Amino acid sequence: MRIGALHLDGRALLAPMAGVSDAAMRRIALRFGAAATISEVVAANALARGDPEARLRLEGADGGPRIVQIAARDAQGIAQAARLAEAAGAQMIDINMGCPCKRVTGGLAGAALMRDLDLAGAVVGAAVAAVRIPVSVKMRLGWDEKSRNAAALARRAEDAGASMLTVHGRTRAQFYQGKADWRAIAPVKRAVRIPVVANGDCASSEDASEMLRLSGADAVMVGRAALGRPWLVGDIAHFLATGGKRPAPDLAVRREIALEHFEALLTMMGAKAGLRCARKHLAAYADHAGCSGPSGAVGEIGAARAKLRRTLVTAVSPDDVRRAIERLFSPSFALEAA
Repeated sequence: MRIGALHLDGRALLAPMAGVSDAAMRRIALRFGAAATISEVVAANALARGDPEARLRLEGADGGPRIVQIAARDAQGIAQAARLAEAAGAQMIDINMGCPCKRVTGGLAGAALMRDLDLAGAVVGAAVAAVRIPVSVKMRLGWDEKSRNAAALARRAEDAGASMLTVHGRTRAQFYQGKADWRAIAPVKRAVRIPVVANGDCASSEDASEMLRLSGADAVMVGRAALGRPWLVGDIAHFLATGGKRPAPDLAVRREIALEHFEALLTMMGAKAGLRCARKHLAAYADHAGCSGPSGAVGEIGAARAKLRRTLVTAVSPDDVRRAIERLFSPSFALEAA
C-alpha cells in the first residue's frame, strides 16, 4: 500500500492508543511483521510548549515508518505540531479526528472536528501545507447516529491533500460500546481514491478478512486486541498476504517479549513511572498466557496464576516483576504450582 512517498509492506497496522502504543510496543509489533505503527496521540499545545511526555511520544520505533499522530482544534495549532513532528523525524503525520474522550472533544479536537467539516478540512489543509511528508486522518463514522458524515469528511480530507484515511466503525457517541460496523466504512471507500484503512474490533485473522470484505478497505488497523499480544498485528498481516496462519509465539518467546517491553518502559520513563505504565501490559501478557485466574485455570494452578498476575500489577519492585514474569512463562510452572 502506497501512502504518498511511503510504501507499506503489508495490510495490517497497529492503532494509536493513548497510554498503550508506546515506542516499545510499536517496536515489537514491527519486528513481528506489522506494516506500520502509529504513535500515541500528541496534543499540539503540549508539543508546542515542550512537554516531556509529548516529546517522548515522538520517539520512533525501529523497523518501520515513523508515523506520529497529532491532535489540535485549529489550523494554526495543527500546522505547528506537524512541523515539529517532521523536524523530530516523523515520516508521516496522522491527524486525530476520532478520539471520543471528553478531555479531547471538550477542547473541540478529536472526534469533535467531525461536527464542523469546514474546520476539519481547514485543519487537514494546514497540516498538508506545513510539511513535506504524507498526512493521514483517523476518524469515526460520525458524531452520533444522526450525523454519520464520515464519507463527507473523507472527501474534504482528500481534497485538502490527505494521503490516507482510517475509519473506526463506531460513532463518537458509542465510544467503545457495541460492535463496530465494518459495512458502514464502505461508503467512505467509495467516496475517495486514496487508501482507506478499516478499524474497530479487529481481534483475529478471520476478523481482518471479514472487515476487508464488508468495507472494501485497503488494510486493517488493530487496536485493543494487540494489548498483551503485540505480535498479533504481524500475524494478521501474514494471513492477509499468504492466506495461511503462522504458529503463535511459544512461552519462551512470550517471556522475552514481556521482559523486553518491561525493561524498555523502565528505561524510557524511569523505574517508578515505567513500572506503573507497564502494569496494563503485564496484566494482558499474563491473561494471554492463560493466567487470568479462575476463568483460565482451576484449583491450585489457577490460584498460583492469579497470584502471579496480582504481583505483576501491584509490585513496587522491578525485581519482583522480573521474577514473576520468569515464573509465569516457565514451562515447568504447572508442575511447580500443583
